[in-house]
Amino acid sequence: MLLEEDPSTLIRHTISNFNIAPDRTAVSRISESLSTLQQARDLRLREAESSLKKLSRTLNTLSSQHNELVSTHSSAAHASEISRLDTQKFRVAKSASDLEMETERLQTQLAELNARLQELEMQGVDGGDATNGVGGGGVEDEVLLRLKVYRSLGIEIERDSKDGDFNRVVVRNDRKGDVHVVNIDRKFSRFFYANYFWQNL
Repeated sequence: MLLEEDPSTLIRHTISNFNIAPDRTAVSRISESLSTLQQARDLRLREAESSLKKLSRTLNTLSSQHNELVSTHSSAAHASEISRLDTQKFRVAKSASDLEMETERLQTQLAELNARLQELEMQGVDGGDATNGVGGGGVEDEVLLRLKVYRSLGIEIERDSKDGDFNRVVVRNDRKGDVHVVNIDRKFSRFFYANYFWQNL
């Protein structure tokens, strides 16, 4: 009875029983992945070839410059230049050492000031506990406290007489005897102004 059925019907039933659709989908995905991978490899190969050509041109240019320098080399001028560079190197090293010491001093000072600020914020403006409201803290007291801390650092913040916003800052550096007046512009971030103030303290 089975052999009397139409062969096409038998083939369709056989195919449906094997359920090859997931395998076909997987093969299609693999083919797409292989194609994408091949394209990416071709692109990287072209980029590598382009970089190699650029490096070759650069090498040829540097080789020509090197040959020219070698042909025009002067021992006396070279020794003089070496001596000048050594002197400059020692000056730069001393400046770097001084800057490193100054940076460490400022970092120590900053840590002390941050600790003092934290202590003052915990105590409140009048010496009470800021967390439980002793000393009549509030937003205005917090602002006054911050202004006092800034003033102790040499930073004075002035309000605008029209709208009451802080729009002008005077930064004093008593150690250098410098005074910088900065008009606050909203288009610059707080991070920008913070870095600028610390650099001038």
